[in-house]
Amino acid sequence: MSLSINKYLSVTLVIVFVTALISCKTNNFSNKKIFRYNESAGIATLDPAFAKNQAIMWPVHQLYNTLVEVDDNMNIKPSLAKSWDFSTDGRSIIFHLRQDVFFHDDPVFNNGKGRKLIANDIAYSLFRIIDEKIASPGAWIFNDKVDSINPFVAVNDSTFKIVLTAPYPPILGVLSMSYCSVLAKEAVEYYASDFRRHPVGTGPFSFVAWDEGQALVFKRNNHYFEKDVNGTSLPYLDGIKISFLDSKASEFMEFRQQHLDFINDIEPSFKDELLSKSGDLKKEWMGKIVLQKHPYLNTEYLGFIYDSTNSLLKNSPWKNKKIRQAVNYAIDRNKLLLYLRNSIGTAATSGFIPAGMPSFNAEKVKGYDYNPEKSKQLLKQAGFDDLHPLPVLKLYTVPNYVSIGSFLVNELNQAGIPAILETVQKSLLLEQMSKSQVLFFRGSWIADFPDASNYLSVFYSKNPAPPNYTRYKNALYDSMFEASFQISNDSIRYRVYQSMDRMILEDAPIVPLWYDMVLQFLQPGIKNFKTNAMNMLELRNVKK
Repeated sequence: MSLSINKYLSVTLVIVFVTALISCKTNNFSNKKIFRYNESAGIATLDPAFAKNQAIMWPVHQLYNTLVEVDDNMNIKPSLAKSWDFSTDGRSIIFHLRQDVFFHDDPVFNNGKGRKLIANDIAYSLFRIIDEKIASPGAWIFNDKVDSINPFVAVNDSTFKIVLTAPYPPILGVLSMSYCSVLAKEAVEYYASDFRRHPVGTGPFSFVAWDEGQALVFKRNNHYFEKDVNGTSLPYLDGIKISFLDSKASEFMEFRQQHLDFINDIEPSFKDELLSKSGDLKKEWMGKIVLQKHPYLNTEYLGFIYDSTNSLLKNSPWKNKKIRQAVNYAIDRNKLLLYLRNSIGTAATSGFIPAGMPSFNAEKVKGYDYNPEKSKQLLKQAGFDDLHPLPVLKLYTVPNYVSIGSFLVNELNQAGIPAILETVQKSLLLEQMSKSQVLFFRGSWIADFPDASNYLSVFYSKNPAPPNYTRYKNALYDSMFEASFQISNDSIRYRVYQSMDRMILEDAPIVPLWYDMVLQFLQPGIKNFKTNAMNMLELRNVKK
């Protein structure tokens, strides 16, 4: 039978299967365990090379595997690689691959049966990320990190080698990113430009069908290599159905009617209905839905332009460190979280590195608490008081941040720091921040991989904007940042990270506001649902 006929029959069967799943009303499928969630942001592609946001990462994580992955506690654990060894000089890593991993059954393979994964597949997948013709937004992850000639080597079918330009301890975290998912070359070449909607991976679920804008359906991969502690093959679920309602309000209504099993965060207007000010589920909802909360590696902050050569700072008092410190002391972060976020998050009083990161230590990194008197004292030391007021400080932010922005400028005004709010569209604000055209702006940084160097890179002077939107420059900081990659011992490297974080607090190019928190709602029948501070959707162990 020809490949094209095979493909035609597969598509026909898929249409029958997906129609039943989408309706969820066919009796033959009533006993199937289908996990249902909505993606209001839409999904642009299922190609891992373009997994640049959470909307894409979540489905990609179900379809593919990476060499290593991150566990519940943000530690690196094996996945396609069962073990690995660093060279003595730290400049290369040998990965020993599992021998029981197969690609999903697909017409691109002989007889439609998924073939065994080999080291060449990993080399191909990683080379594809840095291929200029592919133009992956993830190409930066290997910039100046891997050998420029032959960075990815298939030593033999079961052994893979990565060659670095210099020791880089966070490389394992980088390799756990969705960009580094391993795919089959045959599928990429066969489906060509349509590969974005015909994924072929090794993950716990395989692709069934995608009616764009309506539903995306996966089914259980019956050949998946992982088993639970009792030897039962994973996953437990029969499939996944993703819908595409673009309204978070509609999404919540679907959840209330039990048409969805899970929602990640909710429309702000519903927070008061579900949550108390302390962030707990209100009594009337207990037993009806399940609330899960845990740290999320995202730091919300306000940023100042730090570069004194910028025309915005030429005759500006905001280049004075004491005034920036005064701004930090003027804001009651706990009050902000209590009244505007129902206590969802943690006050950022311990630096830029967020809670949930392995190197986070609130005892060793002391940030700014709420102290308006200290704020006024610093202003006076800088030569400003009621008789000699500061010029008005304009905070630039985006429309959905208006209520928080209004709170912040009110806090500053009460502390004797005249401030107003300026709202602009997100795309314009990012452009202005990149060009250093705004003095004071709202920002956030979500971890790309579970190592604090990702956060500290935001202030490395050799980095452009993004990520260095403040244009912070400190020679000692730069040298410590570069030296940290020579330290293989995590505990020692973490102490260096903490010293750098304290340096940022002292120079105050930013005002850390809060460390974010994942807020998830589940139907009571969903069991074993766990996630981590990267907020990756993990469904392998979920039961329904």
